[in-house]
Amino acid sequence: MVYRLRTHRGRKGERRGFSEADYAALFDAAHQQLGGPLVVVWDNLNAHTSAQMRRLITARPWLTVFYLPAYAPELNPVEGVWAHMKKSLANLAMRTVDQLITLAKNQLKRMQYRLALVIGFLAKTGLDFRPPQPQPLSVSRQRKRPSRMREP
Repeated sequence: MVYRLRTHRGRKGERRGFSEADYAALFDAAHQQLGGPLVVVWDNLNAHTSAQMRRLITARPWLTVFYLPAYAPELNPVEGVWAHMKKSLANLAMRTVDQLITLAKNQLKRMQYRLALVIGFLAKTGLDFRPPQPQPLSVSRQRKRPSRMREP
């Protein structure tokens, strides 16, 4: 589980969510940290499906992106992560945004090291995340049927 947080402080003109460049930087860092190809499962957020994002994905041959169907949060493992996070923060009182950020980072870090929990988030979706096995090529033999010719 690789993550980054973005703080929105409500300033005029401040972006609330990640931009395409932010996602690209996250993917590059994760690729370097993990040392292998990445598979990303995404919902249909505008920034995920934009032309600029498609160009950024195409430029990274080690990146594979699968898009979830529209309106299917039950298939998104991130929904389980955020639900778990909300429960852990429910009865805590933070005085500042910085305290909330620190606590959120700590909770995500704890989740990151609990492999069974992360696997549970994936399992709850019911999706099969194993790479497809190559199917052996089969040559189908079709029997030629004798043609039925009518005698005149």
